[in-house]
Amino acid sequence: MDILANFGQGLLTVLEPQNLLYCFIGVFLGTFIGVLPGIGSMAAIAMILPLTFYLDPTPALVMIAGVFYGAEYGGSTASILLNVPGTPAASITAIEGHQLAKKGRAGVALFSTATASFGGGIIGMIVIAVLSPSLAQLALAFGPADYFAVILLGLIAASAVSNGGALKGIAMVVTGLMLGTIGIDLTTGTLRFTMGIPELRDGVHIVVIAMGLFGVSEVIASIRTNIRGTAAQTVDYNDFYPTRAEWKSLPGPILRGSSIGSFIGALPGTGQTIAAALAYAVEKRVSPQRKDFGTGVVAGVAVPEAANNSATQTAFIPTLTLGVPGSPPMAIVIGALMIYGITPGPRLLVDEPEMFWGLVASFLVGNILLLILNVPLIGIWVRLLRIPYRYMYPTIVVLICMGVYSLNNNVFDVWLTLVIGVIGYLMRLFRFEPAPLLLGFVLGPMMEEHLRRTMLLSRGDPMVFLERPISATLLAITAAIIVFALYSTGRNRRRARAAHRQAQQEGSKQ
Repeated sequence: MDILANFGQGLLTVLEPQNLLYCFIGVFLGTFIGVLPGIGSMAAIAMILPLTFYLDPTPALVMIAGVFYGAEYGGSTASILLNVPGTPAASITAIEGHQLAKKGRAGVALFSTATASFGGGIIGMIVIAVLSPSLAQLALAFGPADYFAVILLGLIAASAVSNGGALKGIAMVVTGLMLGTIGIDLTTGTLRFTMGIPELRDGVHIVVIAMGLFGVSEVIASIRTNIRGTAAQTVDYNDFYPTRAEWKSLPGPILRGSSIGSFIGALPGTGQTIAAALAYAVEKRVSPQRKDFGTGVVAGVAVPEAANNSATQTAFIPTLTLGVPGSPPMAIVIGALMIYGITPGPRLLVDEPEMFWGLVASFLVGNILLLILNVPLIGIWVRLLRIPYRYMYPTIVVLICMGVYSLNNNVFDVWLTLVIGVIGYLMRLFRFEPAPLLLGFVLGPMMEEHLRRTMLLSRGDPMVFLERPISATLLAITAAIIVFALYSTGRNRRRARAAHRQAQQEGSKQ
């Protein structure tokens, strides 16, 4: 009953005119940016973040959350119509969705994604409301050593599932940790790694890092791929709804996808792409239509979208209750909370109950707004995809520069953002994922603080990490992930070398 009462109070909070307005703005802008191929939710949040600095924490967080799941929803539109995913997770939706579009059933695919996204979002919201208080209560027993161990686990888990490989992921985490040390050391008051540049005395702002890595670099990469702004499909509203048989086939995939997505999203550092890919793989094995997968199956569109959106919601569980990002975009949310003077963690539910339950209730309101907005706005998104991107991307770069300049009214931040964007683009060419770097940058100072506190309390004895059951268990899991990641990397390299030798032998025989 406490959960229902708290959720009801949160619903009253989000239905206040100001909060409702910013929820609407968030989901609309998120969907708008998500529709554009190659931008993604990370860049969307980074671009919107400077606009929230002038708001109170509750409407700001509601707006950022709306941008997040709005962008994840909008990413499916370009993937279905153009086979160019607007977000990484939407690449799974494109497998079946684009096949439906080529059959002239783009409307059915888009309507199915809207339905599945709504179902997944609502189930994810229920999971947050039920699990977050219990997890926060458990986390109150954490000491500094335990927090250090859980942050380390989140960083290693995120780097281990990096697309570029475990070693590259760990390298990016370490790079982020190093960037997080730039500026004044709050413990000793000494300058660290500023290289004599006065503008770095206060460190590098998270908006500069996020906009450079996920805004500027995305624009450069999209220009290089030369995506043309022409949607190959149009949407006929007369053929918008699935058949009766397809309607009956939707509940199962939505429930399965939502369950998998809710579980994966609640794990620190995993993200929506893993949830969508795993849900699609499971559905491909258990679905009665599994033989038709790959040819355009409505269930194959629904399951990754349900998993994607439920994982988007449940990523807030470790973010708000433990202070560890549930997915890379959540690192920006943690940075935003710190800017507002709010420390994410188990005390958040006690110290800021109105904000927490208002955010949870906003998921219900936001998903309803998405459903109401996007079904009639499908035609507008289709027309948007016809705008040549050579006109769209300069506008995005200008908005990024304006947002960065507004932080400190400093041109140095703008140049630093552009330099980081170019570096981020070069990293992508060599398959170095930027998301682990951002996680390391955000969590590095927190991890350093807990490490120092632990060492002070234990008088420099590192065995304290193994003496505490929670930290010892978390460190054991971390070590197991590292061993498995290194083993998988070595195995893949051996297989690649073996395949290369076999190809050379076959070529010499011919």
